[in-house]
Amino acid sequence: MKIYTLFLSLEDFMIPCLNKTLFGFDCPGCGIQRSLAHLVQGELIAAFKMYPAIYTLLFFGGFILLNTKMSFKHAQKIILILTILNVFIILASYIMKMISLTN
Repeated sequence: MKIYTLFLSLEDFMIPCLNKTLFGFDCPGCGIQRSLAHLVQGELIAAFKMYPAIYTLLFFGGFILLNTKMSFKHAQKIILILTILNVFIILASYIMKMISLTN
């Protein structure tokens, strides 16, 4: 029960976005902390809606960690592909968010 209440108060400890604080609009990384909080609480769909690149970023980070322990044959190509995929998803979702805010 104590662990669950800790997860409920995660949002109280989140770092505010410097870009949003200074300039008044979201950056491409806005939402990742809240998305991770949703993920920890088991809210998988809410995590995706909050930050669509959350799962590919976790896969990317996991692959990089695994690659430090076990050397994969085509690791550089896989990392490049995952980087491009993540950048595309982050930018596409950011552009869609900015378009929806202006409408």
